[in-house]
Amino acid sequence: MLLKRINKEFTVCKVASADDLKLDNDFYFIGKTKEEISLVCLTENTPSDAVAREDGWRAFCIDGELDFSLVGILSKISGILADNQIGIFAISTFNTDYILVKNENFNKAITILENEGYTLARE
Repeated sequence: MLLKRINKEFTVCKVASADDLKLDNDFYFIGKTKEEISLVCLTENTPSDAVAREDGWRAFCIDGELDFSLVGILSKISGILADNQIGIFAISTFNTDYILVKNENFNKAITILENEGYTLARE
């Protein structure tokens, strides 16, 4: 399976309101529940008024559009990384899945996945 590295740094944060978010920025993933509004964005686009933030994430995604009938893709990748003590932050969109790992684990994650038969293309 082909995975694509995204050569950007990401931030996972919590914001008080979505009113001022600039949705024309690349890589805005917004999750809203009764308790919170979470945002994953390029670090350079993190709102200055974020309530809480966790910087230092890197990402890769599954290349291409995934059919909804496919099962276990994210589970397999996350399992491989978990077996190697690498935590993830996963985001699913309509088309595909994005996997974020902390900066200090990114190269290790890439090597492990390549050793498991995944191909990691550069962006």
